[in-house]
Amino acid sequence: MQIIRNRISYHIPRFGFKYLYDTTFLNEEHQQIQKVALDFAKENMLPYASDWDKNNYLPREVLKELSDMGFATIYVKQELGGVGLDHLSASVIFEALSYGDITTTATLAVQNLCAYLLANYGTEDQRKTWIPRINSFEALVAYCLTEPNSGSDSKNMETYAKKDGKDYIINGIKCFISGGSVSDLYLIVCRTSEKDVSSILVEKDTPGLSFGKVEDKMGWHASPTTRVILENVRVPQSNLVGKEGQGFKMGMSALDGGRINISSCSLGGASLALDLSRDYLQDRKQFGQQLSSFQGLQFKLADMAASLVTSRLIVRQAAMKLDQNQIDKSLYVSMAKRYATDSCFDVANDALQLHGGYGYLREYQIERVVRDLRVHKILEGTNEIMRMIIARNLLK
Repeated sequence: MQIIRNRISYHIPRFGFKYLYDTTFLNEEHQQIQKVALDFAKENMLPYASDWDKNNYLPREVLKELSDMGFATIYVKQELGGVGLDHLSASVIFEALSYGDITTTATLAVQNLCAYLLANYGTEDQRKTWIPRINSFEALVAYCLTEPNSGSDSKNMETYAKKDGKDYIINGIKCFISGGSVSDLYLIVCRTSEKDVSSILVEKDTPGLSFGKVEDKMGWHASPTTRVILENVRVPQSNLVGKEGQGFKMGMSALDGGRINISSCSLGGASLALDLSRDYLQDRKQFGQQLSSFQGLQFKLADMAASLVTSRLIVRQAAMKLDQNQIDKSLYVSMAKRYATDSCFDVANDALQLHGGYGYLREYQIERVVRDLRVHKILEGTNEIMRMIIARNLLK
């Protein structure tokens, strides 16, 4: 608890968190959810986020509080132990929380992805065992798909689960796993035959499960990333989630929601960067006048605001299409992910430039936002893959 409560005098926006109170497409319930999430973020996350980043500290106590608010099972049906909200609600929540801390919010997004898969594909026993534990943050879950020689080309994955009596024996290596080594449960995507890709649950203390070093990353310092190593890991066949051969389909079904969520995290980070820039331009003086009086800097701030608002609109539109199960939902999700993660990174990068040398200092928080947002152009399918999906849809 010491790290979370050690507030350092980092710069905090002062003028009312203006840009996150955009209520476009939001009904009254969405607006109430937005306020609850943003109030929590500005009180319990933003003042401490740079400290968590500096100390490579995952604030599990904050994640527990967020889980107690229902934010770990957002779009799991109530009858299955979740809160039963829609993807637009999830987008609003992740945008607001990322204003406080991008990395902690992204960790929460992974919990929602795994809870969704268990709720929609898991057995009754799996749902009864794990969804309440995810919902209360008794269990942190890691989703394990990427391999050293298989990223977007998941059809060539090498991790293999072989049947042995009533068990599976799993061998392979997963890499770039968020929450590796600290998670309580690992959802392993692996081959169960030459053609079948399946998903299998492995608990942390299972013999043969080990972890590589914590990766020294550019951003997301508060979330450990490791390899997950499986050497003759034996688990019962009852740990299979869904049916054999459904693993790829399951992952694809969750990816649209995951792409909305990571795009929403980009919106929150860019909103913070824009707010900090507005304050800085009004406070800083050069050549005897405020920076905000220089037309060139006004134009830059205007372009940043337009990019942020445009990104928010396309993300919310894609979330609505996903909730309505429209036929073109994946096309719009891919466009939203490509556009928002690119544009929001550019907003943060421009914010750093507006701060000059101060933007390069940790005290001003901008450099952390830039580092944390950069990986969103890679996660949940690279933006190059998004362009391929968009083009294929257009050329059908």
